[in-house]
Amino acid sequence: MQGDIQKSWREIGLVPLDPIQEAMGSMGPWHVVIAVAISLVKFPVAWHQLSIVFLAPPTNFSCNSPLPNNTHESVFMKCEVDLGNGTIEKCTEFRYDKRIFRESIITQWNLICDREQLANVAQSCTMFGVLIGNLIFSILADRIGRKKPLMIAIALQSLTGFASAFAPWYELFLILKFICALATGGTMLVSFVLLMEIVGVEWRSIMSVLFHVPFLLGHLMNPLIAYLTHTWYGFQMAVSIPSVFLLAYYWIIPESPRWLLAVGNPRQAEQILLKAAERNKIPVENVKVALENHENQAMVRLAKSKEKYNITHLFRTPYLRLKTICVSINWFVCGICFFGLAQYMGHIDGNIFINVAVSAAMELPGTVIVLFLISRVSRLKILIGGNILSGVSLLLITLVTNGNVRVFLASLSLVGMAISFPTIYLYSGEVFPTVVRNVGVGLGSISARIGSMIAPYIATMGTIQPWLPPVVFGIGPILGAALCLFLPETMNCELPETIEDGEKFGKKTTEENTSNN
Repeated sequence: MQGDIQKSWREIGLVPLDPIQEAMGSMGPWHVVIAVAISLVKFPVAWHQLSIVFLAPPTNFSCNSPLPNNTHESVFMKCEVDLGNGTIEKCTEFRYDKRIFRESIITQWNLICDREQLANVAQSCTMFGVLIGNLIFSILADRIGRKKPLMIAIALQSLTGFASAFAPWYELFLILKFICALATGGTMLVSFVLLMEIVGVEWRSIMSVLFHVPFLLGHLMNPLIAYLTHTWYGFQMAVSIPSVFLLAYYWIIPESPRWLLAVGNPRQAEQILLKAAERNKIPVENVKVALENHENQAMVRLAKSKEKYNITHLFRTPYLRLKTICVSINWFVCGICFFGLAQYMGHIDGNIFINVAVSAAMELPGTVIVLFLISRVSRLKILIGGNILSGVSLLLITLVTNGNVRVFLASLSLVGMAISFPTIYLYSGEVFPTVVRNVGVGLGSISARIGSMIAPYIATMGTIQPWLPPVVFGIGPILGAALCLFLPETMNCELPETIEDGEKFGKKTTEENTSNN
């Protein structure tokens, strides 16, 4: 079965002859153990990235000092008090409703009134940390390997995440959260790169989707952890301690054999390939042949790789520039909507634990849909479908007043994002030419992080007008779906290699459609 799939993919030009993959196999027991182990990093990724919902939940408060002369005057949710004779003073002490959460960062550091936006700053700081972590650990992963940066990131994530629970000042909490997020960005990037470097090409689209499942399960666990802890510091400790157990990767996860060969360390690569071949029941002779072939191919690649490519190459030709802009906007939309909606669920009327749990549970069908359609339906149709589902559901929220219906529609929009996010990731890896593929996907990822940094401010705009968050969030996916009309399909296509290929890719189809009309 696996051989037939691999053969068919090679016939359409998607799976070139890869001696390293021939030596360790495309998917076997060795791959499964590593894939399952690596995917566990996505649990703390979800816990930390989506923690703001329970670290800073909506909190009712009353002014406790000064009190108005008229004792009948309400001080509920007021930042200023009329003391009479035209004298108005700001509240200096507050009393909080602690029936659901005994302590949050809002009650801990009075993040209300003129300090209200500081809660959003915490989430933006987290997302900015993830962005910087992606950049720093991508450099480290290329220089010192995949395994060492992954271990560093896991240790740093656990240490700073746990330490932030004991921060006595908001500013120190912010710094520790940033460092923790930086490490989280590192675990996300390095683990995914390592997984993609060991599985066969024909399995990468499926594994990239399955790799996201623990993230969804982690999101689903967040309300349970918050319900059991009821304090922001208890929650923070609970989501930070499990990362310690991931340090066992030192004995479970191997270094990437592809990286070892790329930096000229064939002996260590050979040891790993031999273990893989043994576990996957592949002839050991394949390893020796693979190493010889790789050395010959490396010499050919070295002769060809004279020009160095950077992000500017994505914008130098008109059609590639158009595709880059459309893809980046779709990444931005996914980032702003997914993380914004996850936080918005905590602001909808109803039980915060149930609302978040329902929305997280409904993301799983989106992942199942992607898994079922990814090899049967075109990438663009899946992406457009996910965006339209999300956008329409959000806009419909403004037309209903029933709390349960609003929760259902918001959850349905998260299903759409659960469909669009993995699809745009896979599409980006196919539409950009090989020489700038990593740069293109990296630009998309940066766009998503920028969107996720803006998202908290939109999610909390309901205090101005209740219809603002769903409308602003809803316009984005509709725009993303419209921009897909300018993009070429990549399914079962020979992927572009050079900048010239990238400029031509998709033009032929457009010209043929025009001539047929």
